[in-house]
Amino acid sequence: MNLSLRQQQILKTARQQGQVLVDELVKQFSVTPQTIRKDLNELCESGALSRLHGGAVLASGIANVGYEQRQHIASTQKQSLARLCAQHIPNNSSLFINIGTTTEAVAHELLNHRDLMVVTNNLNVANILLQNPSVEVIVAGGMLRHADRAIIGEATVDFVRQFRLDYAVVGISALDEDGTLLDYDYREVKVTQAILQSARKICLVTDKSKLGRNAPVRVGHVSQLSDLFMDELPSEELREVCLQHEVSLHTVV
Repeated sequence: MNLSLRQQQILKTARQQGQVLVDELVKQFSVTPQTIRKDLNELCESGALSRLHGGAVLASGIANVGYEQRQHIASTQKQSLARLCAQHIPNNSSLFINIGTTTEAVAHELLNHRDLMVVTNNLNVANILLQNPSVEVIVAGGMLRHADRAIIGEATVDFVRQFRLDYAVVGISALDEDGTLLDYDYREVKVTQAILQSARKICLVTDKSKLGRNAPVRVGHVSQLSDLFMDELPSEELREVCLQHEVSLHTVV
């Protein structure tokens, strides 16, 4: 496919940031939303990008976007989401926090909490919460993934299964409108599944950019959650799934 100069610049931005948004591209190039949507459609048809609500992400059907890129995707929304989720975690409670930039944002928002016990397979979360002397941090054993300092594997699954905690704060890589939770790494998924089975209340924290993304490994289903935290939920189908399964939905807007 022969890309126009604007499409080449859009693709470059997507590679740097992990995603592009229609509203931001309209301002950047001083063109109409229809023009940007046409560019994105063509880039998606070529396989370079995948559409999401309000924009597009790098096509990543079998591999996740790089960790540094994920840190920049929806960063403002993640902060608001993290604050909202942390408000529902009481002092004097125990919780799991798994892998992801959104769950790391939740860890930051827990720095003013008191008397928490946190079990995590995310070294970034552990380092964040060590700043709070009132939090007991327990780090799972297992294989350390260099790319994002995640701890995964069968040893991690066995470690997680030793616990029965009050809450689990989890993130995912993709969310289907039918409520299916998806991720990329089978070893990571096994750990998340063990966490889902080992907590009394499960809080999924995810921004809308995950909605409609592709990932190959099934983690579980929205019906397993007690609470879903999103910046906004544009999918009426998913909203109905939450209602059907009595999942409490919390949105920033």
